[in-house]
Amino acid sequence: MKKHMNKQKVSIVTGGGSGIGLAICKALAAVGHKVIVVDLSAEASAEAVQNIMSAGGDAQGVTLDVTHHEQAKQAFEQVVQQHGSIDILVNNAGIGSIGTLEETTESELDKVFQVNVKGVYNCAFAAISHMKKQQSGVIVNMASIASSVGISDRFAYSMSKGAVLTMTYSIAKDYINDGIRCNCVAPARVHTPFVDNYLDKNYPENKPEMFDKLSKSQPIGRMATPFEVAQLVKYLCSDDASFITGSNFPIDGGFVTINN
Repeated sequence: MKKHMNKQKVSIVTGGGSGIGLAICKALAAVGHKVIVVDLSAEASAEAVQNIMSAGGDAQGVTLDVTHHEQAKQAFEQVVQQHGSIDILVNNAGIGSIGTLEETTESELDKVFQVNVKGVYNCAFAAISHMKKQQSGVIVNMASIASSVGISDRFAYSMSKGAVLTMTYSIAKDYINDGIRCNCVAPARVHTPFVDNYLDKNYPENKPEMFDKLSKSQPIGRMATPFEVAQLVKYLCSDDASFITGSNFPIDGGFVTINN
């Protein structure tokens, strides 16, 4: 596998403006990568770039709706024209969804599919030809424990993350001879603004009790931090992980193996 020994790595992180995505951007910038912070919100992307730059990192913001195929291709092409390569793609952009099969409307299913499945496809599609030309590249997809075990009231979300897992396997197999590695990371519950907003919206009267309950659903007794997830992603993106491809990495406080 080719390595750009003296070249700054160019890393694209989708959904990089907040939560886990922002933590990943910071982690990659801290080891010298040029980080392309892709987000639907121009404001979130700009704020993340400012945050990274003020800490001594190198970052650039790109506003993109990952559900648009041609826009993704054009945005990634511009990155290559500006910086010469796409060395790493972290497909982190995603949305949540709550409900059983009967509670999931067709429009809700379509919305989750567009972001969580087609968004990963669009960005991987936009990156893969450039990585093939380089004969090197790393793709890390954000899956979930819901990819491989049943989670109550998460029908559409589980569907989408199951697809992310199997897309990961397919990409790893199809492009192994092009020097491209592809893995996915499968967190349990992570304490992000999404969790806080969920509790504010659904449990305003008993937020502390529900937070405690959600925390204890992980056998380790707490939620993960975005920093912890980012450290795993950083490792998988590094040359230290050069022998790892086609793998799913749970980061779940023992949820899958101890609870099931």
